[in-house]
Amino acid sequence: MADVLSQGEIDSLLSALSTGEMDADELKKEETEKKIKTYDFKRALRFSKDQIRSLSRIHENFARLLTTTFSAQLRTFVQISVASVDQLPYDEFIRSIPKMTLLNVFDAYPLDGRLLMEVNPNIGYAMLDRLLGGKGTSLNKVDNLTEIETKIMTQVFQSMLETFQSAWESVLEIDPQMKDIEVNPQFLQMVSPNETVVVISLSTTIGETTGMINICLPHVVLEEILPKLSVHYWMQTKKKERDPHEAQELQQTVKTAPLTLQVILGNSEISIEEFLQLNHGDVLELDQNIHEPLAVRAGGEPKYYAQPGQWKNNMAVQITEEIKEGDHNE
Repeated sequence: MADVLSQGEIDSLLSALSTGEMDADELKKEETEKKIKTYDFKRALRFSKDQIRSLSRIHENFARLLTTTFSAQLRTFVQISVASVDQLPYDEFIRSIPKMTLLNVFDAYPLDGRLLMEVNPNIGYAMLDRLLGGKGTSLNKVDNLTEIETKIMTQVFQSMLETFQSAWESVLEIDPQMKDIEVNPQFLQMVSPNETVVVISLSTTIGETTGMINICLPHVVLEEILPKLSVHYWMQTKKKERDPHEAQELQQTVKTAPLTLQVILGNSEISIEEFLQLNHGDVLELDQNIHEPLAVRAGGEPKYYAQPGQWKNNMAVQITEEIKEGDHNE
């Protein structure tokens, strides 16, 4: 936003122009020069500002959910917030993180490709120490994780992915599945070095330990859902309130829909040979006792018990009891 000049500053500027101390042409030239910006093709900005704001909003929600999750899990003070959202080449992101760190590589179906969550060793070992009954102090020895430590960190990462799934629900139903834990980013090549990625940096405090959690989202993975990250899409998909008359009409239509009722008199098992020899007048023995109620099926599902009888010279049944859900299974 441009600075607003006070009346005194405006008067001084007009006075300098009138006395020749300042040249209006030079001011215009300086203004023109400021409009020229250097563009680095190696750092292609492939995400719009609108999409960056949407990603920031999603991960602000993720930070709040993760704060609640870790506070309950670690039983200590936890504070997580979004520090920055930047787009940069993948190679530059890999060079910016420590040589030895905790890297969670995961899929997020239906997205095609892998995402990355980097946890600073200070934060990782503070969580590990807390889960093992310690005070939450950090010890950076990430280069030689034991089997037990790897198992515990896998469980921590899995809980983070469940929270990540909840944060993305408003945009896309994803199913994140952890694939691997890496400690050396130089051995991790998910996309080409020049591929543009969005890096969401979360400032994290656990007890007295502070550090960063970085989430790396490659453009090639998010490309198919980028339209969903625009405000225009959010406005289009805003839920419309149902008209009360529409609900009444739907209810009336359902009431007039045809429904098949069946009364099961009983069942009988015979062989194929006996079936082929059946003739008019033969009698079949059913497994239904005459003193037991008959089952009335609606749309193939048992709904009522009834007793057989006659109504105006027609065979009929009289409903005696409603079958509660689960009764017929018993």
